[in-house]
Amino acid sequence: MPDALGYDGFVRMLHGAIEEVRRNTDALSKLDSVGGDGDHGTTMARAMGNAEKAIADAKSRDLKDLLFDIGWAIMGVDGGATGPLLGTLFLGMSEPAAGKTSLDAPALAALFEAGLAALQQQTRAKVGDKTMLDALIPAVAALRSAADAGQGVAAALRVAADAAAEGAASTKDFPARFGRAKNIGDRTIGHQDPGAASVAFIFRGFVGATPT
Repeated sequence: MPDALGYDGFVRMLHGAIEEVRRNTDALSKLDSVGGDGDHGTTMARAMGNAEKAIADAKSRDLKDLLFDIGWAIMGVDGGATGPLLGTLFLGMSEPAAGKTSLDAPALAALFEAGLAALQQQTRAKVGDKTMLDALIPAVAALRSAADAGQGVAAALRVAADAAAEGAASTKDFPARFGRAKNIGDRTIGHQDPGAASVAFIFRGFVGATPT
């Protein structure tokens, strides 16, 4: 089990997320058809395409620069709030990556905590509002708990992915309070939030690309 991810390992982790989202594009758009325009899957696919291009175009093996470039690349994706919110997450993650050549579990948790903090400065959404935060907040908390308990990167990411999946599934139980879906309120009950589902797929992709 790897105790830390170097640049190449981190890139593999990102590619895992990109491919997992692409595999689930249709499922995400179907979820979005309940309360949105039905385009969340294609928007996420464009975001992942932009991220992939930013990785390919990276001029150095610097983790901070990589995350910064990915963040700005995703910010440029049209399709509602997805691009700005997901882009903000990656931009926020870039700051604590400064000067690091590898990431152990505590350092990886710190990246996601910074990204989440940046995101929470841009939205008032919290757990229970049926947004991507319903998956992201528990995933980041689980990642930190696992890291603090001494688990390695792969094990900590598995715990985080499980928490993200549980958080995404929980969004079936309450109405949407943000975005276009809030207009139909209780009619969204019984349906999973597409943004939360996207976060769950991203973390599942991280796990699939992280060797144990």
